[in-house]
Formats: sequence, structure tokens, C-alpha cells
Amino acid sequence: MGTISYILQKEFLQIRRNKMIIVMIILMPIIQLIILGNAADYEMKHINLHVIDRDLSTTSRTLVSKFRASSYFSIVNSSFDAEVADRDIRNDAADLIMEIPHGLERDLMRGEQAPISLRVNAINGVKGGLANAYTTQIIQDFNGEWLSDRYPGRAVVLPVGIAWSNWFNPGMNYATFMVPGILVLLITIVGVFLSGINIVREKEMGTIEQINVTPIKKSQFIVGKLFPFLVIALVELTLGLGIGRVIFGIHYVGNVGLIYLFSIVYLIAILGLGLLVSTITETQQQAMFIAWFILMVFILMSGLFTPIESMPRWAQIITDFNPVKYFVEVMRMVLLKGSGMSDISRHFGIMALFGLVTNTLAVWNYRKRV
Repeated sequence: MGTISYILQKEFLQIRRNKMIIVMIILMPIIQLIILGNAADYEMKHINLHVIDRDLSTTSRTLVSKFRASSYFSIVNSSFDAEVADRDIRNDAADLIMEIPHGLERDLMRGEQAPISLRVNAINGVKGGLANAYTTQIIQDFNGEWLSDRYPGRAVVLPVGIAWSNWFNPGMNYATFMVPGILVLLITIVGVFLSGINIVREKEMGTIEQINVTPIKKSQFIVGKLFPFLVIALVELTLGLGIGRVIFGIHYVGNVGLIYLFSIVYLIAILGLGLLVSTITETQQQAMFIAWFILMVFILMSGLFTPIESMPRWAQIITDFNPVKYFVEVMRMVLLKGSGMSDISRHFGIMALFGLVTNTLAVWNYRKRV
């Protein structure tokens, strides 16, 4: 323990003297968490709508007024010419074209179907899908109201009734859903990058030779390199949880201590990965490039931005080896659902195995040579 304590003193002194590292590991993640927590929102608003109303009836105007009253749509233009509307959608002036045919009111009064044409700009698949879903919902509500007005003495009963409620996030607040996951990503990025360039920095500065000639075991050297960043990451986690509670108003229903316990296991695993990268590279540029490549795969396949269930089967198998996926799941399960140790025991086991593998490889791959 005495040998490791000297290494720890050296590491903390180096961190304290490098003011830029303090900014990178404390200030920048906090700013990123605040910005991304407010910006990461899957709800679409202000969808630009171009209306072609060929009926010009009371019914068609009522339908258009439904879209005008919605906070999701902005009617940017209306015309009688399909070419004008097509030009708007090609120029990105409109996201959606709704064409109401001539005879809409007449057909509805006769009890016949009156098809409405929707043309969606789907170059952004997510935005196009949501625009289509919002439009369909408004038209369905309009159908129900029209039938009620048409047959005032008869109750309109839909074939299938729906009674719904939102569990764990009643207000459907995206910050509640995204902030815990974004905090995981920021901790991971800082941990992998800083540990990834740590040993390489010693090589470039020429101090690695001085360390190699000392009677320090490889395992002691790796532990001494890992522990300071573990402490720093836990401090960053504490600040992030505080920001989520104070700024975003997230109510944590689970045991926060369980989050810290899992975080320690997770950070040992992810810092071991960074140190492994550091042992196989010779320059900081190489280490950062490899670390960035790994992180991009981890982040995009973590399930934070894209549901894992919607990925191809082969991609879902790959995510089983992604440590970020497990921490994102644990954060949401514990903080939002109130899950206990029994619920995340599998995640603990997988992460402990991942940490054992990465740190063993880091110790084994580090060569003490002059």
C-alpha cells in the first residue's frame, strides 16, 4: 500500500498542476450536461404545414383550424396548386403537405369516406414519422367530433377503448429520461480519454523510463494510475446528480447509494479499458483516436438515442458487450423505477466480469522496459 500511495500522490499532484485537466473533467461536463439535457428532446414542435384546401367548406375550415390551434404545427402556406406545395417541400419550407379534396363535406354528409392526401418530407425519418403520427391523431380527433355533431342524440363509441397512464415519468418529461443517460456518457468519455492518454503522456514526457527502473509492480502501477480518475469520476457523478435534481427537477425514487456502488464497478471496468488503450499506443494522438473510435460505437449502441429493440439482431448481440448500455439501464432502473439490488444483479455481474478482463489485460500488456 505504501508504494501505491506514492504513485497516488504523484498522480494527484500532476492533476492539480494541470489546470486544463480540471476544466476538462469538471467544468466542461457540467456545461455539456446542462445544454444536452435541455436540447435532447424527441418531441417535435413547429412542424411546417402547407395546406391545399380544394373544398373550401365549413368542414374543411374546421379541420384546418385544428392544425392551426395545435402547438405542434405551423401553417406556413396555403394554395390550390400542388406544384407550389411540392416546391415548398423540396425547398424545406414545408415539412408536410395536407391536400383536402373537393367534395369533402359532401362525401361526409353522405356517409362516404373522404380521403385526405398527406405528403411528408421524410429526409429526416424521425421528424417525418412524428409529423405523420401527429397529423393522424388530429384527423382521428376531428372524425370523432364530427360524428358527435352529426348525430347529437347518439353517443359515438369507438370499437376499442383505451385507458392509459405513464409510469415512472408521468409528465413525459424528456429531461427525466435523457439526463441520467447523458450523465453516463459524460463520465464515460472523461474516464476513457483521461486514462487512455495517461501512460502515453508518461512516454512522451520521458518519465516512463524513470518509473520503469523503480521496484514498482505492474499491478501497483495500474492501480495508482486508475484510482485518481475513479475519484474524479465519482465527484463528477455527484455534481451531475445534483444538477439533475436542482436544475431539471428530477425526483430520484431509488437508492442513490446503489448507483454509487454500481458506478465504482463500472468505472473500474471503463478506466481499465482506457489504460489498456494507453498501453498499446505510443502517442497521445493514437490513444485519443482509438478511444474515440471505441466511444462512438459504445455511445451510438448504448440505447440512449436509439432503442436497442429496434436494432437488427446482429447489432443487439453486439450491444451485449457494450458496458455503457448496462450503466444507462441501471441509472434509469434505479433512479426512475426504484429498482433494487436484485433487479440489477445481472448488470453487476456482467460489469464485474468486464472490469476483470480489461484490467487484467492492461496489467498483462504493460511492459516494464527501459
